[in-house]
Amino acid sequence: MGEADAVDRVQEPCTISSLTEDLRYLGIEPGQTLLVHSSLSSLGWVAGDAQAVVEALQKAVTPEGTLVMPTHTAQYSDPSVWSNPPVPSDWVETIRTERPAFRPAATPTRGMGAIPECFRTYPDVVRSSHPIYSVAAWGAEAEEIVADHPLDHGLGEESPLASVYEQDGDVLMLGTDYSTNTSLHLAEYRADLDLGTTTTTVPVLEDGDRVLRELEEFETSTDDFPEVGAAFEDQHDYREGTVGAATATLLEQSALVDFATKWFEANR
Repeated sequence: MGEADAVDRVQEPCTISSLTEDLRYLGIEPGQTLLVHSSLSSLGWVAGDAQAVVEALQKAVTPEGTLVMPTHTAQYSDPSVWSNPPVPSDWVETIRTERPAFRPAATPTRGMGAIPECFRTYPDVVRSSHPIYSVAAWGAEAEEIVADHPLDHGLGEESPLASVYEQDGDVLMLGTDYSTNTSLHLAEYRADLDLGTTTTTVPVLEDGDRVLRELEEFETSTDDFPEVGAAFEDQHDYREGTVGAATATLLEQSALVDFATKWFEANR
C-alpha cells in the first residue's frame, strides 16, 4: 500500500493521542500484558509512522503493564528449505557457516513489519535470545517474559509465549488475522499431535564468541490457523473494533490457546 492510499483511508492523520484513544475504546487497560501482532499499513496515514504506534501502545498499557511483540528472524532458519525465493543448493552450506551470530540488540527482524522492528530498538525494551523466534518486551514484566528462552522448541513451553500465558496476557491483532497469531503455535506444542521434528544449525554468541549450535523444533503449520480462529470466535468472547483505519481484535491468550489445543487434537 502506497502513502497516497494511506492518506485516502483516513479523514485525518492518526496520532499518538488518537491511536491511544482507539486502543482504550477497544478495551486495552493500564497494567495489561499485551502480545501484539500488527500491520502499519492497515492503520492508514500515521503521523510518526511506526514510532507513533509504539508510543500509543506503551501509553495504553502504561509502564505498570507489559507490551510484547514477536521479533522473529527468519534469516536464521534452515536455508535448505527456503522457498520464497529458494537459494541455490550450493549456497546452503556457505549461508549456514558464514552468517553472523544472532545479536538480540542488533539483529533486525525479518518479515515482521515496521512496528516490531521499531519497537525492538526502543529504550527499556528487552529481547529474548532465541536466534529465530525472539520476542521483545517493555514494561513491568518484560524481563521475566523474555528470560531463559530455550534454544530447542522456541515456540513451546518455557518460551515467552508460555510466559504471556502464565501472566494471563491478552492478544491484540492490529490489522492482522489469525494466520500470523503466534500463540497458536503454543497450542500446537500443547496438543497431543504426532508432529515431526527438525533440526537447524544456528550461529549464536557464547562468551562473546560466535559458535554454531543445533536447535530442535517441531514441524508446525499455519495452514489451518484462520480456521481455528474462526471457530474460536464462534464460541468465545472477544472484542473487535477500529484503531485508525485498521480492524483490531482483542482476546484472552489463554482462552485461545486452550481452545486451539483441543481443536487441533480433534481436527488435525
